[in-house]
Amino acid sequence: MIAHERLRIEVLRYVGTARILGVITMTTRAELPPDASEQLLEAFKALANPVRLQVLQWLREPLRHFPVDQETAERVGVCVSHIQAKTGLAQSTVSAYMASLHRAGLVRATRVGKWTHYQRDERHIARLVDLLGRSL
Repeated sequence: MIAHERLRIEVLRYVGTARILGVITMTTRAELPPDASEQLLEAFKALANPVRLQVLQWLREPLRHFPVDQETAERVGVCVSHIQAKTGLAQSTVSAYMASLHRAGLVRATRVGKWTHYQRDERHIARLVDLLGRSL
């Protein structure tokens, strides 16, 4: 996939004894990773469901939306049981939703005993936003 970027070049020329400053604006083509389309499509599929989108928004501020302490939230994230309780959905549905967000790279999963904790993957989300900006 190829993205287009605008490039501004200032040109200084001398014509006789006069200095002329010109500006050239051109479009360049920047190569995107070969799997950029697949990454974006996977993220869009995961975010197309309103509940998954809401969970990702809640995970942005876990202390505000879930009964977790700051250290746990920063270290491993939010337990899937808290996410299930907040959504009111069946455990299997929440697990499937979280697996979709995980496949898309939007969240990281950490096992603590028999429980899985989730937190946003801010670096990957930033990369996806960058890919989207460069591909459209």
